[in-house]
Amino acid sequence: MDDIMMMAEPYKIKMVEHIKIKTRSERERAMKEAGWNTFLLKSEDVWIDLLTDSGTSAMSDYQWAGMMLGDEAYAGSKNYYFLEEVVRDVMGYKYIVPTHQGRGAEHILSKCLIKPGDHVPGNMYFTTTRLHQEMAGATFHDVIIDDAHDPYADNPFKGNVDLAKLEKIVNEFGADRVAYITVGAPVNMAGGQPVSMANMREVSKYCRRNGIKVVLDAARVLENCYFIRKREQGYSNKSLKDICRELCSYTDACTMSAKKDAYVNIGGWLAMNEEKFFIDAKNLVVVFEGLHTYGGMAGRDMEAVARGFKEAAENEEIINWRINQVEYLGRSCMQADIPVVRPIGGHAVFVDAKAFFPHIPQEQYPAQRLAAELYIESGVRSMERGIVSAGRDHTTGQNRLPKLELVRLTIPRRVYTNSHMDVVVESLKRVWKRRSEVKGLKFKFEPHDLRFFQGTFESL
Repeated sequence: MDDIMMMAEPYKIKMVEHIKIKTRSERERAMKEAGWNTFLLKSEDVWIDLLTDSGTSAMSDYQWAGMMLGDEAYAGSKNYYFLEEVVRDVMGYKYIVPTHQGRGAEHILSKCLIKPGDHVPGNMYFTTTRLHQEMAGATFHDVIIDDAHDPYADNPFKGNVDLAKLEKIVNEFGADRVAYITVGAPVNMAGGQPVSMANMREVSKYCRRNGIKVVLDAARVLENCYFIRKREQGYSNKSLKDICRELCSYTDACTMSAKKDAYVNIGGWLAMNEEKFFIDAKNLVVVFEGLHTYGGMAGRDMEAVARGFKEAAENEEIINWRINQVEYLGRSCMQADIPVVRPIGGHAVFVDAKAFFPHIPQEQYPAQRLAAELYIESGVRSMERGIVSAGRDHTTGQNRLPKLELVRLTIPRRVYTNSHMDVVVESLKRVWKRRSEVKGLKFKFEPHDLRFFQGTFESL
């Protein structure tokens, strides 16, 4: 019976949004006007939008009902105290500072904990996270295991921290110059790959012995907990909430983009256990976000965040189906011989653009071109996660050359059916058939930072 139930969505559709399918000539024109950058497309020109799962989910009736209970008081909103209660229950942290979204939390974290000249190791970079660290004066160091850089390595926990790499950083610069280690769980840029509980335990033990804080990027923490339960011995009979509390217990703080695992369109928080850190963060959130009891969110949004995170942690059918749909797309791609990162991650399927376009050199941005071609073929919007996202080295000015050159097919939660996933696979198959005809790109306009958001390109 359980296998049969996993074949269909565990929800009913109460409302629909009509989407228009543009003609191929209209899509070609739209892509050229957007400078071959899917971020610069108008959403009304997109048929199936797999750009991101951040803030694009469909909320539940429980969340929508909560929106009517918004306490829009400037100070002391009751919705904040409910959010605080839920975060403490699911994650176990003592203190919570709300922010408008995850990067607001990253900003305050970096301001509070980083001194110029510090170093921040992490299990692979994330774009905004690294930039906040660099703007605060720190240097980022990748300490993820080597398997994470191999799209086809058969490792169930490719997000794990390499303790030897971490120890090398500490020995070279000194523990007092390591501001903290940031652990993404799962690791977005590696293909949504999870971190094991055993690895988190060892990282925590090492860092506490050396007086180094452990900060969790918890945007998709419940997805990581799902993989721990599925893949790690000793957790198959534990609840997501129990797994989450244990995972968080090995950390000192977390940044959270609620736009992912809390199934909302906006919101986030910074949580921690240390009182001094909390006091400093409360002061800064007033400057950059809003009072410490709303942090840039309306009361109704805080209520939706709290209810969404509570639902996702307690109603395990939600996360089961979410991962099931991502796996469905991933398996369908593999059956069609489309090269994708393996194992399939939690929030997206990542296409290996190097294998897809082996004739396009990495410095001609093959992943950027593949994302554009997929849109032209069918109106499916995806995004690049490769050399464009990696940016340039600020010292040499040269492109950083990541080993992974990927296109991310990110599935919004509770938005599309598996029929939409079938369309995505068919679209990839059509681009695959004409792949030898596709050329690379060059920059037309290149921003200094986060160039994948605003950069424009020309076809070679």
